[in-house]
Amino acid sequence: MKPFSIRRRDCAFDAATWPAAMHPVLARIYAARGIRCDEDCEPRLARMIAPAALGGIDAACSLLAEAIAGGARICVVGDFDADGATGTAVAVRALRMLGARDVIYAVPNRFRHGYGLSPGLVDELVAETPALLLTVDNGVACHAGVDAARAHGLRVIVTDHHLPGPTLPAADAIVNPNLAGDAFASKAIAGVGVVFYLMLALRAHLREAGAFGAARPEPDLSVLLDLVALGTVADLVPLDANNRVLVAAGLRRMRAGRASAGVNALCRVGGRELARLVASDLGFALAPRINAAGRLDDMRLGIECLLADDESVATDLATRLSAINAQRREMQDTMVGQSEATVAAFIAAHGDDAFPQGVVLYQADWHAGIVGLVASKLKERLHRPVIAFAPGDEGGADLRGSGRSIPGFHLRDALAEVDARCPGLIGRFGGHAMAAGMSLALAHLDRFAAEFDAVARSRLDEAMLERVLWSDGELEPSDLSFDVALALRYAGPWGQAFPEPLFDNVFRLESWRAVGEAHLQLRVAIDGRGEPLEAIMFNAGDCMPPPARLRVAYHLDVDEWNGRERLRLLVRHLEPA
Repeated sequence: MKPFSIRRRDCAFDAATWPAAMHPVLARIYAARGIRCDEDCEPRLARMIAPAALGGIDAACSLLAEAIAGGARICVVGDFDADGATGTAVAVRALRMLGARDVIYAVPNRFRHGYGLSPGLVDELVAETPALLLTVDNGVACHAGVDAARAHGLRVIVTDHHLPGPTLPAADAIVNPNLAGDAFASKAIAGVGVVFYLMLALRAHLREAGAFGAARPEPDLSVLLDLVALGTVADLVPLDANNRVLVAAGLRRMRAGRASAGVNALCRVGGRELARLVASDLGFALAPRINAAGRLDDMRLGIECLLADDESVATDLATRLSAINAQRREMQDTMVGQSEATVAAFIAAHGDDAFPQGVVLYQADWHAGIVGLVASKLKERLHRPVIAFAPGDEGGADLRGSGRSIPGFHLRDALAEVDARCPGLIGRFGGHAMAAGMSLALAHLDRFAAEFDAVARSRLDEAMLERVLWSDGELEPSDLSFDVALALRYAGPWGQAFPEPLFDNVFRLESWRAVGEAHLQLRVAIDGRGEPLEAIMFNAGDCMPPPARLRVAYHLDVDEWNGRERLRLLVRHLEPA
């Protein structure tokens, strides 16, 4: 595979147009990400898009208000990932706060029901006698499940953010910003964000109806923003302006000690301090523990943790989630190692040029709950779209696949093209530009792999396959400081499509040593300017001696050790200067 190349972002930057109190490095970072005025830098809740802009929301509010007024049982139907879990918790908590007296929830079992509102799940829910089903983070592709629910006399509200197919399910109301003609500007909002918006609109609907008063005061739904932030970061949706507002507001609540008991507990077991929490902590410490329940066990465990109000109950649930996550990590390491060995063997036998541009992997002993993580790891290392498959049933005749993509290659659209070229080849599929899931018969695997590679080759070009690290340029020695690192740490929130600042400089190597099995600890300095700096590169591979002069792409990091904070360079890539 090709090595990384470092490129610098284009940035027409005039420091005089930014507030004098803002550090020029931070202003430069914002400008490079398309922010043109200092007001846009601060993601305040006042800048949220109004809920009324979201299509289908009025019909959904009317149905929910009617159910609440009549004391009808409402069943929230979630999904088995962190977005679905947080969205389910937001819906259940908010509905109860808004006066619903009978709210239950259900989440499909990945292995028994498959994704979303399926007929099998509906058959089980009928025994719970709900009057209304509210889907969260699923439903727009669940035609059969919606039909089954309607056949049983149930009303169905779909809230989703996934891209719709050519037809929509026959739900009573659908709230999804990605429907054709929907005017809602934040198309990248996560499933948890969609249902949070619905709850805000429902509160306004009930307010206009006179539902609140001295006996029943209007609830403060901002208490749910920690869950909204967690689900948004976990689902890796682009952090557009509206999503940054939601994430920033949730992080402020967490740092102020006002998070839910479940989020507090997940922070503790994940070794994260609430007062220092940033978006990457949500993505790397909290979300994997929730996701692990849906991958290997039952997502109800994760949802119950997020619904818990008692600290001891939440801690017990978070501890159990952490143990499942450790098991998940072990399985993932094994599966990733097997996939890398498969790739290496193919390249050794056939060469780089013959390697697929659309990569499909499968092993009969892989776990269906882990294949998405395998695809993600391989996508990062190969810089190609990857779909990994595992048996979806005991006989292994049906497969479950999960894919991850690279910028410029719309994965769900690519699957739709395969489906159009070969009708009946794929079972079900759905997802986003960067991630998708699907089912496939084992007998169709080889043909699918060939067709997917053909579509990838038709849509990808050399520039898209180039492994590029986009840098925000070099820093002056005076900017290589703890204060600048601290300002950058809390200036985001950083994430998808609003990347954490990455810099590159040429350094002189002062010293180095291997740490553990694969990490590289460095001490570097800029020639003739500035003091030596500590740097570390995790998962550096064979830890060969670095060159005496080296170009380093790095994040300016605040490292905490034994209660003390210090400046450190977190190295993403190094090469001879």
